[in-house]
Amino acid sequence: MRRLPGLDLLRAIAVVWVMLFHSFLVGGLGPDFKWLERYGWMGVDIFFVLSGFLIGRQVLAPLARGEKLSFGDFYARRAWRILPAFLVVLAIYLAFPHWREAEGMAPWWLFASFTFNLFVDYGAHQAFSHAWSLCVEEHFYLLFPALAVFMAKRPSVAKFVGLCAFVVVAGIAMRTGTWLHDDATQPQRPWFVEDLYYPTWCRLDGLLAGVVLAVIAVFRPAMWERLMQRGNAFLVLGLAGMALAFWLFPQRTGLLANAIGWPVLSWAIACLVVAGASPHSWIGRRPLPGAGWIAAISYSLYLSHKLVFAAVDRTLGEALAGQGFAMFAVYAVATLAGGAALHYAVERPFLRLRERRRQAARLRPAEAGA
Repeated sequence: MRRLPGLDLLRAIAVVWVMLFHSFLVGGLGPDFKWLERYGWMGVDIFFVLSGFLIGRQVLAPLARGEKLSFGDFYARRAWRILPAFLVVLAIYLAFPHWREAEGMAPWWLFASFTFNLFVDYGAHQAFSHAWSLCVEEHFYLLFPALAVFMAKRPSVAKFVGLCAFVVVAGIAMRTGTWLHDDATQPQRPWFVEDLYYPTWCRLDGLLAGVVLAVIAVFRPAMWERLMQRGNAFLVLGLAGMALAFWLFPQRTGLLANAIGWPVLSWAIACLVVAGASPHSWIGRRPLPGAGWIAAISYSLYLSHKLVFAAVDRTLGEALAGQGFAMFAVYAVATLAGGAALHYAVERPFLRLRERRRQAARLRPAEAGA
């Protein structure tokens, strides 16, 4: 699918917002930026909805044409996209403990197996903890294609709607029950992070919202076109939904927030994704300068930003303390430079290699026929 400037803008906002939130690791970026930092964790949910939409379209498109889904090709594409930069950053965390943003780090195999979010001891192991969201994504990549093939064998609107309703209701019930149990027992550990915020089964709302958009785009193109014509209406609706989500999340750890806040937030973001995909909306009509570049390096930025934060804090932290915009600018430039270095040195060469291998694979049948 061609690059859409509105989706690039959302991706750029997501990664910048997450980095602003994580600035608490270096004491924050000053009182002028507190309002930007507070809800920055929602950037991860933007990534989840975008992933559900984009990966959903990639998986569902051949099924809608009556073709078989190539699991090998799908997993190979994901591996070439995700693993090189991830493994390089993991190797840096393991080889240079003094570069970490926190002292304790989980065993390497939890990261390598993408099970960190399920078995983490967050009280003792906070270094590279943002890898939890990559674990959720990997579980989605692993399970969604098989589920999509199963559902496509006998497609049914009622079956699909029922499955979506089950995921939403089950998520609300599971999070509510877990919150009530842990709040009553008060286990001596960071139970909110370990039991509610990180586990994959508690964070399916965003991925589901994106997949629903993908199903409409692929299997109901006329309906999708009508949505595209109303991009600005969905932009307003999404912003109103975000305002409601802000109200539901005065803090991430509350009962109401964890019961219904996640689906509200996810569907608000889904409306913004519709607006971003629409060429007729204010955010999808034309690219915003710089947003496309930040979106392109967003994965490398996400992986590397805590390492850069820690490096700047160790070298310039005392000099920058209380410097307001100057402090923000130094951290911003350093983080962008670190993410760009990882992108151009590791991520991009492997993406090019992936495309060369795919082109070579397409040429083989033609050469054999000749």
